[in-house]
Amino acid sequence: MTAAASPREILICTVARLLEGVRHVAVGASSPIPAAGAMLLRALEKEMGAPEVRISILGSVEHNFFTNGSAELFDCAGQGRIDAFFLGGGQIDGQGNVNLVGAGGYPRSKVRWPGSFGSAYLYFVVPRVILFREEHSPRVFVEKVDFVSAPGLSPEGIHRTGGPRALLTGMGLFSFDPARPGFRLESMHSGHSLEEIRAATGFEFLHDPSPSVTPAPDRGTLELLRGRVLDELEETYPGFAANLRRDIAGVALPS
Repeated sequence: MTAAASPREILICTVARLLEGVRHVAVGASSPIPAAGAMLLRALEKEMGAPEVRISILGSVEHNFFTNGSAELFDCAGQGRIDAFFLGGGQIDGQGNVNLVGAGGYPRSKVRWPGSFGSAYLYFVVPRVILFREEHSPRVFVEKVDFVSAPGLSPEGIHRTGGPRALLTGMGLFSFDPARPGFRLESMHSGHSLEEIRAATGFEFLHDPSPSVTPAPDRGTLELLRGRVLDELEETYPGFAANLRRDIAGVALPS
């Protein structure tokens, strides 16, 4: 059997790399892959004897020191005490704008989503916002969002300490340059091609002629992920943890 990491393990390990150097990361209640990546980083830091990243997962008992939910999260972010956060959306465009309201002309949207909540605020004050959406399709990555829940850019003269730094999808990893502005494809996940990614993306992005492949995790990293991290993840995301265990059943570790 060929040793390999599953697609979701690649995403989790990529999240851990994107969070390197972060001291406090906050994760939403419906974000198991970002949470797993943060937990993996913490496990790797523990192995190296380095100071461990603090993780705040909304809705978790074990992994959340807030006692008043989102109110404390917003206060903490406004004080500059949260270094990274994850945002997704029903639509994301090439300017880093996020739509969490619905598809079609607002207010008569054909499809409605949960709503903007505190996305715009956190987008402005958290220094490292990572856009994450596992689905990579033209309906998600559009030329222009139908409704701006959280703007990727602000006009000159607007004080803003936060914004998008990367976009991670089920097909690849992109960086975001606010000066250009726009995305650049940094790597493609194994099994995907540049042509496939371009066809599934509704906006233009920069890329090398032959983009690199997203690095696969080594044996030690996968052992931590499949052991300690999955056990920790089960407290907050039992369904996701069970599905990931099923997906990796029989997948050998690298030698």
